[in-house]
Amino acid sequence: MSIGFEYPQFIVAGLVLIPLALFFFRRTRSAFVLFLPLGAPGGIPFKPPFKWDLIVNLLTLVELAGVCLLFLAAAGPERRVNQTVWLGRGADILFVLDLSPSMAGIDMGGRSRFDAARDLVRDFAERRPSDAIGLAALGYDAALLVPPTLDRRPLVERLERLRVAEMGDGTALGLGLAVAARHLQNSQVSRRVLILITDGENNAGALDPQTAAALLADSGISLWVIGVGSGGEIPIDYVDPATRMRRTGIFDSRFDEESLRSLSEAGRGVYIAAPSADTLAAAFSRISGEELTVSRFSTLVHRRSLFLFPLTGGLGLIILVRLVRRFFLGALV
Repeated sequence: MSIGFEYPQFIVAGLVLIPLALFFFRRTRSAFVLFLPLGAPGGIPFKPPFKWDLIVNLLTLVELAGVCLLFLAAAGPERRVNQTVWLGRGADILFVLDLSPSMAGIDMGGRSRFDAARDLVRDFAERRPSDAIGLAALGYDAALLVPPTLDRRPLVERLERLRVAEMGDGTALGLGLAVAARHLQNSQVSRRVLILITDGENNAGALDPQTAAALLADSGISLWVIGVGSGGEIPIDYVDPATRMRRTGIFDSRFDEESLRSLSEAGRGVYIAAPSADTLAAAFSRISGEELTVSRFSTLVHRRSLFLFPLTGGLGLIILVRLVRRFFLGALV
């Protein structure tokens, strides 16, 4: 949002004309001033009960402010709001985020796998305004949380409410891919992308992940699999949404990279290993760089005129000064 003027030349005119008018007014007024002493000859001169010069100068300043506001109103002040309108849709991108308890493992530079992935999803969405981005989650169960949309508000709000183990204790990769594929299949855009972020192998759900991945390939959906996390003993810390109990300790992370690589191959997609925070961020950058979409946009400028405020203010000040001079000061000024 910005403030501008439709006719800025009136601002320049005011800056030139008002000082000139004051200068000539002072010169012509002083040439015709006649001082007459009031009071008896030789006596005490008359002194008014108020400092009339101060009042007159104050009224002059108020009237001058009114004139300035009138010039400001003539300049046509307006509030401008720029709105970007996308003339075409980009890609439909659906993130499938693993919420199994192991995603609370803290091996991403002092942060959990879940927190690091969630923040990168949010940043990714903000950098691609022309793409419709959605969110699905998997655990023991799977569900679509936010369908692909250009509105970032529901996506960001749902990411903020997302919790580890929200979908139960398990990793239903096949079910998560199937849920996402079901919604992307109905999309009418030319580019559809599914990004799976997980740290484990399938251990829940009745649907085989390889079958779900093959369904993606047959539907023309681009598949990216990010294997987040490292192997070995990893600290873990999270609050179980079901019991409200905090769970901390050390767990043995048996990261099965080969199963995730095989899954990406079944979907004719790409697998990226992300054992650290830097490699996870690099994975998102690679996807953003390779999943390019061409989009056209136009900028609309919404204008709202604000001339009424300085116009009424200027007229009000001038009328107020005239009323004070006429009814309170009378012939003294």
